[in-house]
Amino acid sequence: MRTATPLKPNTLAAFYEACAPTPGSAVGVLPPPDMGKGVGHFNVFPLADLRGAPPMNFNRRAYYKITLCRSPSQVERADQPPHVGANTLFLVTPQVPYRWLPLTDEPAGYCCVFDDAFLLPARSGVVLAELPIFRPGAYPVWEVAQADCAALEAIFEKMAHELPSAYAYKPDLLRTYLWELIHLVQKLQPVPSPLATHSAAERVATQFAELLERQFPRQSPQPPLRLRTAADYADQLAVHVNHLNRVLKETTSHTTTALISRRLAQEARLLLKQTTWSVSEVADGLGFADVAHFCTFFKRHTRQTPGEFRRLAG
Repeated sequence: MRTATPLKPNTLAAFYEACAPTPGSAVGVLPPPDMGKGVGHFNVFPLADLRGAPPMNFNRRAYYKITLCRSPSQVERADQPPHVGANTLFLVTPQVPYRWLPLTDEPAGYCCVFDDAFLLPARSGVVLAELPIFRPGAYPVWEVAQADCAALEAIFEKMAHELPSAYAYKPDLLRTYLWELIHLVQKLQPVPSPLATHSAAERVATQFAELLERQFPRQSPQPPLRLRTAADYADQLAVHVNHLNRVLKETTSHTTTALISRRLAQEARLLLKQTTWSVSEVADGLGFADVAHFCTFFKRHTRQTPGEFRRLAG
């Protein structure tokens, strides 16, 4: 019997190890020597510096990343079909696995990586996951117009210019640039303002989404999911299950059960693709009563059995 392997995100250390310059190479990515302890982590670099790096694996990352790719590339996320195109802007969070594949030997554009700790001093009390572009269910991968590309590149260039400076307040200035970039990204998509007054229904829907996402990623088959049904979530939110279902139907156009099932199917695909867990262990970890029930559920959502999906994904 295979041993269940925990699903661990790639760390910043692993990122720099994979992207470090090789002997005799003029390109590569190194961590900034003075952007470490005490201020969180931040780095920015042109995508051309990734030339020669090994192909990216499909996994979660233990950090945030904002990338503007001017050249053709492919972005794969676990919960959506691959996005192929140029002038692509995409955001990465620790919650959703992804992979970026440049489709040219000369990738053009910029990328910045950072963690929660880097932004906390600038916006006390604000959690990145609460911003519309980072919320559960968001799909921040899209093509942008030339004029918007120029505006985004200008911010990346300001960050890249400032990063090696000896300015005493450099971290504060870089945070300002990063927030400018985040707000520009938010303005490029039709999302509600994070400062808007939300209705009671929207607050319940947001609380439900946060409870749902809080149970993932699954690190081990045991213990199984604590919240598994619509009634479980309604009890946790102290509302009647019919009220929760009505609220979610109004705000998302989906029922409570449909949203839970969609997220379970997404996590099942990730576990089958990224771990050595047996089908039985995946079923246990996601709270299914037995393997047969899980297999029926998985085939209904993917049109494949778990075994077929794993073979094709491998």
